Amino acid sequence: MNQSALTPSALHKHRQQAAEASAGISSEPIYTCFERELLHRSATGSVLDWGAGQGLLTQRLLNLKQFQSVTAADIQPRPETIDAAIKWSQADLNNPLTLENEIFDVIVSAEVIEHLENPRAIAREWFRLLKPGGLLIFSTPNNESWRAILALILQGHFVEFGDSSYPAHITALVRKDITHILSEAGFYSPEFVFTNIGKIPKFPHHHWQSLPLGFLRGVRFSDNVLAVTYKSQ
Repeated sequence: MNQSALTPSALHKHRQQAAEASAGISSEPIYTCFERELLHRSATGSVLDWGAGQGLLTQRLLNLKQFQSVTAADIQPRPETIDAAIKWSQADLNNPLTLENEIFDVIVSAEVIEHLENPRAIAREWFRLLKPGGLLIFSTPNNESWRAILALILQGHFVEFGDSSYPAHITALVRKDITHILSEAGFYSPEFVFTNIGKIPKFPHHHWQSLPLGFLRGVRFSDNVLAVTYKSQ
């Protein structure tokens, strides 16, 4: 679809349909990694779940009981299932949110940036919303796994960015891209954390970690990667 030919209302509808195609849900290993990083870094204060989808991670943030306020933003309306204490902002995340500058201590974003059109604009928006020294954690498909690399060689695209994933997945990033994007926006160089759960090429119902080889971890054997960084003071 030629998005440049769409009217603003049609473009919004297209983006909303793309968001619905993703179902607004990530996997348990991804959520667990977020929780582990937040606990490890003793994250507190106000947190924004940017691209909350169905609110599963948002609810888990509230259940951690270490944040004074929990806010979520997504193009989809507020799910009926989440706690009333969670604030919800419905908005197209391709555009800046109508929120004040520097109001969050933490921003998390699980499997969202690959759905959006301009990752550099997204990083600048995160920088705007975070307080100085604020923590940013986001995840995206790991395009440096053996599975992703083999798909690129054999099929001409990363494994999560073929026709079956379009128009939900539109922006493929590797670690070097992420480092450049964050640095340009004013963040410190990120630390990368891997889920250590990865599907075996051509056998999507089987994971590397099911094999009796404990070293099948990290960048080549994980389907998803988290970038962890802080806004410069």
